Amino acid sequence: MSLREETLARYIEPLREGGSLPALAEASDGFKYVVKLKGAGHGAKSLVAELVGGLVAKAFKFKVPELVFLDLSHLFGITEPDREIQDLLRKSEGKNLGLHFLEGAFTFDPAVNEIDSLTASKIVWLDAFLENVDRSRQNPNMMIWQRELWLIDHGASLYFHHSGRDAAEAALDPFPYIRNHALLPKADRLEEADKLMRQAITPRTLSKIVDQIPDEWLIEEGIEKSPKEIKEDYKLFLTKRLANSNIFTQQAIYERGQGPYVSPLRGTWV
Repeated sequence: MSLREETLARYIEPLREGGSLPALAEASDGFKYVVKLKGAGHGAKSLVAELVGGLVAKAFKFKVPELVFLDLSHLFGITEPDREIQDLLRKSEGKNLGLHFLEGAFTFDPAVNEIDSLTASKIVWLDAFLENVDRSRQNPNMMIWQRELWLIDHGASLYFHHSGRDAAEAALDPFPYIRNHALLPKADRLEEADKLMRQAITPRTLSKIVDQIPDEWLIEEGIEKSPKEIKEDYKLFLTKRLANSNIFTQQAIYERGQGPYVSPLRGTWV
């Protein structure tokens, strides 16, 4: 479960197609990584989401690029001429997150590439569980590499932590945004996927995943909670959401147009 830790050695280029302006860089181990920088966009919260989302996906046996902690020194990228990039790198000194670069991979297109309905249902379930709003038809965030399907970019998961909502309350969110999921039209085995996914992970595993979050990513000006308390919130969210997975599963079934949404809280509606 523990991640390797490397030092960023060479800045290659910005990946401007990413909303958080990630970078392509080489680390001290000689490998290239897509680097998610804590100084960008939503800050360290997007790194938390990337880390937790990626490790949860791995725990479910999905293919995910290796996640590595990457240390960024004040000298990294010093020759980069773009002032915006320079500012971003300065704000990101310290521990960041890297995903092994899948050289030669190409984007999975659900309209062209085949996928079986159970796998599609499991991926839809995963993203509803994580509240991942960023696997849409326009931006599927799935790649084909070495003839296998890989899931990338979980930085938009756990979106409740941007709103300040209570973790226990947020865990019961039916997640209507699943209607935009790239694989929802192919996900016709959601109830079966729900049973299989619930059996494939335990609260203990989820707790261990959350414990991987570096404390420095959880220190924010104006936030009185300690890193330990914030980690407990993430653990509560994930374990309670797992225990109540029927809520978001039924929402996904409803969004597919397969039947009425059966809410444990409000009854049945069409």
